[in-house]
Amino acid sequence: MSRRPPLVFIFTVTLTGILNTTLVTPAIPDILADLSVPDRRSGILVAAGSVAGIFVAPIIGLLADRYGRRSVLTACLSIFGVFGGLAAIAPTFEVLLGARFLQGVGSAGLINLAVVLIGDHWSGADRTRLVGRNASVLTVGLAGLPALSGVITEAAGWRVTFGLYTLALGTAAAAWFVLEAGRPENPPRPRDQIRGAGEVVRRPEVTVTLLVGFLVFVIIFGLFLTVLPLHLAQRFDMEAGARGIMISLPAITSTLAAFNLGRIRAAMSVKSLVLLGGAGLTVSFFLIGLAGAVVVVVIGALIYGASEGSFIPTLQDEAMEASPDEHRGAVVAVWVAAARFGQTLGPLLAGLVLSWWDPATTLMAGSALGLLIILTGLVGPFRAQPARAGASLPPS
Repeated sequence: MSRRPPLVFIFTVTLTGILNTTLVTPAIPDILADLSVPDRRSGILVAAGSVAGIFVAPIIGLLADRYGRRSVLTACLSIFGVFGGLAAIAPTFEVLLGARFLQGVGSAGLINLAVVLIGDHWSGADRTRLVGRNASVLTVGLAGLPALSGVITEAAGWRVTFGLYTLALGTAAAAWFVLEAGRPENPPRPRDQIRGAGEVVRRPEVTVTLLVGFLVFVIIFGLFLTVLPLHLAQRFDMEAGARGIMISLPAITSTLAAFNLGRIRAAMSVKSLVLLGGAGLTVSFFLIGLAGAVVVVVIGALIYGASEGSFIPTLQDEAMEASPDEHRGAVVAVWVAAARFGQTLGPLLAGLVLSWWDPATTLMAGSALGLLIILTGLVGPFRAQPARAGASLPPS
């Protein structure tokens, strides 16, 4: 087995992969006001940073399987850092959208390659445990980085916040030195490589993880990260700092769920987790939209966090479980592409619905997406038994 990369490096790549959206969301009202753009364009502002990932992520996965992880990951981090810095100095909304789109090309390979690095160097229960730990870092970032963004935006403006994107250039340099330059000795022809990866993706146990992952990311980026900031600003008159804190609350429950994935999987089946998570998402957003008091929003956000924190690592681990070594990068990348599709479509749908309804009604209506997840959990080929002796997951 090749030398294992430090976990702190893998976790840093994961955090970098979600910066593209998490630094933007608390600043949405400030950006729109500064560039004289109406609220209905908030969706395209968020989506611009993720749309490229729908198409680029599978290509990056194939390239990483063929040419090795180091060169591909270093290139992705470099692109992310350069165009993130350009977004910080964009003079118009259109230039900002263009910079975020190109930044999204770089970010398209980050989250999936971080997970692939875990799959390359760990297996079995250790892999499941570390996928959970990596997902806890991701969920902390999804919930906690908006708080940092809100504080910086309120204190110094959104352009200073966007300057944090350039830190990815340092991570790119680290990738070049930390990772080995390994690549398959006899890679298959590109046509055969694509065909083999496609056969794996079409397996029912993989396809269903793509569908649920898509729906979860529609909810995360459409409802929680796009509509909720507007809801907090309009109903509760919250400034950017307070919005960031509220958006960060799910970090508490999401981190607990993801960090303890080993214990959870030893007690519950994947099917049970999907059903429970879908119910949690349904209840949480209905509560948040209906809320007339901040305390109800807090309760809904904590329920949402627990669902999110258990969903993401479970789906990633399920996708890797069905992926042979030679196609791991491509299959995980396709999973991420499905998530990116949800990440892109969610804000766009939110922006469309916001042209008809207010944020509160949009949140309550959007809770029905949780019901779709429950339906998928009922009919999908998810494992119906928890991991027990022999194939059990150790305590986290």
